[in-house]
Amino acid sequence: MTGASRAADARSTRDFLCHAGAGAAAGAIAATFVCPLDVIKTRLQVHGIPSGHKGSIIITSLQNIVKQEGVKGLYRGLSPTILALLPNWAVYFTVYEKLKGLVHSHDDNGNQVSTGANMIAAAGAGVATAITTNPLWVVKTRLQTQGMRPDVVPYGSVPSALRRIALEEGLRGLYSGILPSLVGISHVAIQFPAYEKIKCYIAKRDNTTVDRLSPGSVAIASSISKLSASVMTYPHEVIRSRLQEQGHGAKVRYAGVVDCVKKVFRKEGIPGFYRGCATNLLRTTPSAVITFTSYEMIHRFLEQVLPPDQKHSQCHSQPKTQGTKEGINSGVSQQSQAHSRNPAHIVP
Repeated sequence: MTGASRAADARSTRDFLCHAGAGAAAGAIAATFVCPLDVIKTRLQVHGIPSGHKGSIIITSLQNIVKQEGVKGLYRGLSPTILALLPNWAVYFTVYEKLKGLVHSHDDNGNQVSTGANMIAAAGAGVATAITTNPLWVVKTRLQTQGMRPDVVPYGSVPSALRRIALEEGLRGLYSGILPSLVGISHVAIQFPAYEKIKCYIAKRDNTTVDRLSPGSVAIASSISKLSASVMTYPHEVIRSRLQEQGHGAKVRYAGVVDCVKKVFRKEGIPGFYRGCATNLLRTTPSAVITFTSYEMIHRFLEQVLPPDQKHSQCHSQPKTQGTKEGINSGVSQQSQAHSRNPAHIVP
């Protein structure tokens, strides 16, 4: 292995640690802040609107959860959510970068990845992530809804829940809801191109470049794209939640995805596919702002803590000291390549 290849490996490893670490930490911070709304959303998806409720469904749900389960009930499922974020980001980042590199090598747009290539990379990474982390999302759904089902023995923890589901329901239980999760990959296929287009629009409006947008502008772009994708693809989340939750007990209400779609439509109509959507949208905006702000700050911190490879740093320090046009162009080229590798747009 040559010195250049060793430097490239060290650089890629450092980039991976910075981006994946910052993404996982930012996701965990955002998940903690919006967990109460996520609990309400999941329960509305599974059980629908409680009969005879008056006033705001969100406020009523918060009051009922605190009254019946205490403050702890507002954070049901937080442990598997945070636990799932670590492999979620590691798998997503790795696959996304690999696929983007493959499609980018056949692209003639210079350092810019086309919309189609972005969609392919995002969808492929989404599939790999969904398959890898589905059991943890099943546990999260069960923990968030078990407070509403006194007829079943509650799960004590994430490991015990995984063991019980594996023993009582087998592999099928751990991967319940996987089909609608895979259908939900369309979410990122819509969100990512929309996010890139909005960023370009804001950059042109502010007479700047995409990589120099302020955290506020990035948060606006992420929020709008997330809201659009969420509304368009929300029904799959309802189907997924109902399939994931139903195994927690003796009675199985749905035979599969098609059966679930038919029964929801027959009993609740189109509104049934959007149960908890308003709560989800209220959760999306602050989640995006918190995630992106945290991501930027943590990423900068990790770049300071994890110094670059010394040989690579010395190798590229010379062109900056030279006033030649070649040295300047080399530095600009390196900055462009660095920005093209930056996966900041994969933050959900």
